[in-house]
Amino acid sequence: MVDGGDNIKEASWESVSSMLQVGGTVIGSARCKDFRTHEGRLDAALNLVQRGITNLCVIGGDGSLTGANLFREEWSGLLDELVQSGQISEEAAQTHSALHIVGMVGSIDNDFCGTDMTIGTDSALHRIIEVVDAIMTTAQSHQRTFVLEVMGRHCGYLALVSALACGADWVLIPEMPPKDGWEEQMCHKLSENRADKKRLNIIIVAEGAIDQNNKPITTDLIKDLVVRCLGFDTRVTILGHVQRGGTPSAFDRILASRMGVEAVLALLEASPGTPACVVSLCGNQAVRLPLMECVQMTQEVQKAMDEKRFEEAVKLRGRSFENNLNTYKLLSHRKIDTELPHSSFNVAVLNVGAPAAGMNAAVRSAVRVGITEGHTLFAVNDGFEGFYKGQIKEINWGDVGGWTGQGGSLLGTKRTLPAKHIDKIAEQMKIHNINALLVIGGFEAYLGLLELQAARSKHAELCVPMVMVPATVSNNIPGSDLSIGADTALNAITDTCDRIKQSASGTKRRVFIIETMGGYCGYLATVGGLAAGADAAYIYEEPFDIRDLQSNVEHLTEKMKTSIQRGLVLRNENCSENYTTDFIYQLYSEEGKGVFDCRKNILGHMQQGGAPSPFDRNFGTKIAAKAMQWISKKLKEFYREGEGRVFANSEDSACLLGMRCRALVFQPVIQLKDETDFVHRIPKEQWWLRLRPLMKILAKYKTSYDVSDSGQLEHIVRLRAKDISAI
Repeated sequence: MVDGGDNIKEASWESVSSMLQVGGTVIGSARCKDFRTHEGRLDAALNLVQRGITNLCVIGGDGSLTGANLFREEWSGLLDELVQSGQISEEAAQTHSALHIVGMVGSIDNDFCGTDMTIGTDSALHRIIEVVDAIMTTAQSHQRTFVLEVMGRHCGYLALVSALACGADWVLIPEMPPKDGWEEQMCHKLSENRADKKRLNIIIVAEGAIDQNNKPITTDLIKDLVVRCLGFDTRVTILGHVQRGGTPSAFDRILASRMGVEAVLALLEASPGTPACVVSLCGNQAVRLPLMECVQMTQEVQKAMDEKRFEEAVKLRGRSFENNLNTYKLLSHRKIDTELPHSSFNVAVLNVGAPAAGMNAAVRSAVRVGITEGHTLFAVNDGFEGFYKGQIKEINWGDVGGWTGQGGSLLGTKRTLPAKHIDKIAEQMKIHNINALLVIGGFEAYLGLLELQAARSKHAELCVPMVMVPATVSNNIPGSDLSIGADTALNAITDTCDRIKQSASGTKRRVFIIETMGGYCGYLATVGGLAAGADAAYIYEEPFDIRDLQSNVEHLTEKMKTSIQRGLVLRNENCSENYTTDFIYQLYSEEGKGVFDCRKNILGHMQQGGAPSPFDRNFGTKIAAKAMQWISKKLKEFYREGEGRVFANSEDSACLLGMRCRALVFQPVIQLKDETDFVHRIPKEQWWLRLRPLMKILAKYKTSYDVSDSGQLEHIVRLRAKDISAI
């Protein structure tokens, strides 16, 4: 912007094609010293006015956004100077009198206050977890301790979340320095884990980790400590710039696409009096916050850390960071029996439905939080089928070690519903004296909970608190915007689509027809299509006919006559009885003759497999911990002292815990019945349908975008108070 010339070009449709899957930034980024000077900003203002630019979308960290805000504040003064020096006319200054700025936070550290996730953070977590998973196999083989350094000079988010996602033994972050004597505690914990037959230890260190006296804690210091005190074979791995590289994850592609739309809407609605805003994510909702409020709060965090007000620094980081830290503390440090409250309640955990990546992370979290709360935990194998057959056994803290990164369901899961076996299930509840149930699963889990609740009138054993945590790749559970497993499936679809598109590079023009899973729910096809840059996505929720197919083919034919070489069409497996994947493939092949050829791909069960993504590990861990804390609360509430038993028969004692817009909410399953299409096993209303026009616009269709859901300018303090109970 300061240098001008060829550095500022008008963007065309074609110039940004095929950028979606490219890491880093195609248009380049720099830390600009000249922009820090008044002269540099004057040059930048001249370059913008000469090109008639008065709207800036700035993607960067707090430094870039602070600079942009200063530029905006100085704008009228800079124009006056340019008029006085004769570089621009009075008329030009009048025409360009107001500069509008909107910020999007692009930073892998997730160190910006006011947003739950910054663009790039999830991709960096993918890189870290890939390395940690690989290191775990070698550490396991050699019985080694690994000390990993991850980025985060001033913010420990990456270290904290990767520690949560891989079940690390110890984590060191700048916001929460360990208490004096931590060296002994850490060595004690490591040796304790070895004594429990755990063959490896992982310690994660943020590069800015410090002790209580603000002295740096380095990886070498930790390595020397472990070798000196315990004699363990210890290795250090510094991840460095690996974390910044690679292709963006599905989450980052969707987040950045949604934020990009929100930024444009904010600029279109801006008036000269509107403060510069930053577009952020709160839960699953886009919000706009005053840029300088966010910057000031981000700077306050650093100030609090410098002044050793560490607890305040954690609070200022925001609800997401604080919850991650509290969950990590809950799960990593096993309390000794004398510290545990003795509740003498028995809680059963089971998986129901098809396997979903992240189920194991949720089970591990539930078991450990339950034990910490003083309960005895029971694991049920093979869902409700295992339940009525009596496949129930006690599960301990150590039994779930290393479960976080495992795909599928280690407990075993089946689609069997409980209604036909209700008598036997009630009998097993009585035999094992089960006082509460945690069901982790998909649509069958939801139906199962409804059936158990309906049978309470006949079986008093079923009058216990029950909670369901949604886990399914289809993301078709009413009452929750997101399900455990859906993010991993999206990444599988996105990665495969990237590879499939690349397979056609250098060949003639080609269109790929790809079938995704999801039952009747079009979430994977739509959101996967948005993340992979699809030209169309056919789903059950949006009926289509032969005319739509014809117009899609014509649209693709027109596109293929330009410089665009590849087309991508996604189809949900149950979107239409007659317009099958084969039919669509043959139609496109016939109609595209002479312009493009076609290939088809059915992705199948690869969408259900693989190691869980960092998001699913983290989401599963946090949501299951919250569910178990709810169970503890309800057990106390429904315990009848006189009878010495738990009796829960109210609507709110059988709930589904789901992510709704900004928060995790407990909803009685019976109240969700009205929101459910039971025939097609989908919710009647689905938030992601609002993303479909965006996908069409990005595929060069002329369509209108629904702005009714766009964010309104809020204030950061009010936002935090309102969402204090959220995830």
